[in-house]
Amino acid sequence: MIEKTELNRGWTLSCNVTGRRDLPAEIPAHVPGCVHLDLLANRLIPDPYLDVNEITNDWISKEDWTYRCSFDASPDAGKVHELVFDGLDTVATIMLNGEELGQTFNMHRTYRFDVSERLKQGANELVVTFRSAYAYGAEMEAHYGYRPNNYPGPGNLMRKMACNFGWDWGPTLVTAGIWKPVRLESWERARLAETRVSATLAGGDGRVTVRARIERRNGAGAKIVASIAGVSHVAKVAEGTDAVEFQLAVPAPQIWWPHHLGAQPLYPLQIELRDSVSEDLLDSYSKEIGFRSVRLDTAPDEHGSAFTFVINDVPLFLCGANWIPDDCFPSRVTAERYVSRIEEAKAANINLLRVWGGGIFERDEFYEACDRAGMLVWQDFLFACASYPEEEPLRSEVEAEVRDNVVRLMPHPSLIVWNGNNENIWGFDEWGWRPIIKEGVSWGLGYYLDVLPKLCAELDPDRPYYPGSPYSGTMAIEPNADEHGCKHIWDVWNDVGYEVYRNYIPRFCSEFGWQAPPNWATIEESVHDTPLTPVSNGVFHHQKATQGNDKLIRGLAGHLPAPQTMDDWHFATQLNQARAIRFAIEHMRSHRDVCKGAVVWQFNDCWPVTSWAALDSAGRRKPLWYAMQQAFDPRLLTIQPRNGGLAAVAVNERTLFWRAKISGKRLRLDGTVLAEFEFWRLLCDRFEAKEFPLPADIATPGNARDELIVVQMLDRRAFHYFVEDIDLTLPAPRASIELSATTDGYAVKVTAETLLKDLCLMADRLDPDAVIDSMLVTLLPGESHVFALRTAKTLSVSDIVIGTVLRSANDLVAVN
Repeated sequence: MIEKTELNRGWTLSCNVTGRRDLPAEIPAHVPGCVHLDLLANRLIPDPYLDVNEITNDWISKEDWTYRCSFDASPDAGKVHELVFDGLDTVATIMLNGEELGQTFNMHRTYRFDVSERLKQGANELVVTFRSAYAYGAEMEAHYGYRPNNYPGPGNLMRKMACNFGWDWGPTLVTAGIWKPVRLESWERARLAETRVSATLAGGDGRVTVRARIERRNGAGAKIVASIAGVSHVAKVAEGTDAVEFQLAVPAPQIWWPHHLGAQPLYPLQIELRDSVSEDLLDSYSKEIGFRSVRLDTAPDEHGSAFTFVINDVPLFLCGANWIPDDCFPSRVTAERYVSRIEEAKAANINLLRVWGGGIFERDEFYEACDRAGMLVWQDFLFACASYPEEEPLRSEVEAEVRDNVVRLMPHPSLIVWNGNNENIWGFDEWGWRPIIKEGVSWGLGYYLDVLPKLCAELDPDRPYYPGSPYSGTMAIEPNADEHGCKHIWDVWNDVGYEVYRNYIPRFCSEFGWQAPPNWATIEESVHDTPLTPVSNGVFHHQKATQGNDKLIRGLAGHLPAPQTMDDWHFATQLNQARAIRFAIEHMRSHRDVCKGAVVWQFNDCWPVTSWAALDSAGRRKPLWYAMQQAFDPRLLTIQPRNGGLAAVAVNERTLFWRAKISGKRLRLDGTVLAEFEFWRLLCDRFEAKEFPLPADIATPGNARDELIVVQMLDRRAFHYFVEDIDLTLPAPRASIELSATTDGYAVKVTAETLLKDLCLMADRLDPDAVIDSMLVTLLPGESHVFALRTAKTLSVSDIVIGTVLRSANDLVAVN
């Protein structure tokens, strides 16, 4: 059996520039890890996430760094000994016992070095030296020539996490280090060099396809034994070849579903490499897999061409969010953190995470957690917001990286599409790249339309590939068209207000978003300005978007008044973010006959920052998280403009039809009912949006500033206001509050004495670790709502202060 020895102890780190006299000659290092984390652990740098310390750490990425360790070995002449690096970030030279093993140039692939002739008995010294990414980038720019890039740094000229170099939500923290495990592997006769596994449905049965390639020495005889769900297959690896391919048919397996539709049964697949004569076990591979089918429907139709994911023969509307690296230092993200984040996404009614192309291929634990949670994954290849050379040496690195990661990730049932790039075709077409990129100069199109689809067809033919996001399906149509393919909506937020979302009915919207600061406790933990203001040094430094604060205020125009205090700025901008995204999602879902997906930018953050995220870097839910939970509810009731009037639209993503009485009323803000209706039974079938035109006396206001509509269908309720909050005569908020202890905190009952619009209990203002179950709750006068507050802190009613802890839109616009 193959022997694996993890080399995760005894590492040291040193800076290669002697001019840094403030550094010790050598410090302890952690592997997996990175230079920044080792310097931080040894108290040699300030935390780059705090205040403006990011800029204090710029020097780190300009230096070269060396990792060293000594390990004992007992080399056996009858075995092959290999050093395996799962991830090296990025430009590295590897030395063993003073001899160079090789150089690496790619953060996103695995490297394997045969050290059979170089390994010594007893102590062996392993040295890995990392070159400055900036220095290497300068060389590559001289080699390739300039290529347009929307963000700083040479991330498009090397295979490194692009957002390391800074993004409009991320700091410039250019890492180096052994960021994934390293080990010594020893084997005698043969090993599994590549194992490609795909699982799908073939009618009512499951089909597992195994394509294996082995490496063997001395012509050793070998066979592969595979088993799953009581079904086994033995394949002999014939002499003269090192590859086999076969299928296992699993009768009537339970089907794997996205979490909102069904269960996620996973079947252990075991593959063993054995000596064909002695039956000795030489190597093994195991994976839990699920059976489901997937295709991407892009057929022409009356609206243009579709962009619909069909899972298990069911065309779905996907409720998604974009996923970025969860930490600027990815080695710090644990398996438990992956699970926590994915469970938070699931609780927000998200059923798809798009792993965005400016980051990384996440570690196995991410995809395994998605498999178990029923969370679909859209995986970008790692090209984002830039033009990329297609010449050597980058081309070979891209091909090797794609092979590594497609083979690694293809068994996961959660993974439903490979996407070629993020915004690069759009950038070439509409961002002014054409005049810069001269005739005959490569910019990446050959990857997206040729290299990547060919590799996916060769390696993973059962899963769809799409060239880009956004992309219309052909270079003959502008890439961000409403009628074709997937669309990004970024004039909203950047140039216009969120009401403009209704101008678009995309076939699938794979990016749209609105900014807001992180939660209050997160700001206080990361910024120590006195006083805190939107433009104090630390707060402003944690806003990376160009003119981001100006856009936050501009986006309030016509909706909410410009805030005059830090507290109001924080709440107003968070509220506006939540409303903008809820507005967009409800609009798109109400048109589900045309639009088949809404993927919000973004779900998570990599550091404490004002951003588009729903969950801030501390894992705290922003109001946006609750807005997404409501707007992505599998059964949604919304009020939308239709045919010059208003309609209640019921949207049903459940497997059962939704049939219930629908009723509504137009009333004054003080609760006086002005008109009512009741329809005995509205039927909304599964996977349908059903419109119900509102009667004229409901849809037509008498005094638009003092009226609203409420429509109800079972326990779902929708509100409509005839004017924006800034023009509403909202009363000053008044409510009674009752507090009762629960097993994990408190039940906070709020009874409205006036209309309370978008009521929020800001739990982190009470306790940084507190979690609230609901938010953005609207109460009519006399109505009550019970918030479930999870906290270990002792509280009283006097702590729930209206206007600070208990907030609503009334606070911002109330007329006393």
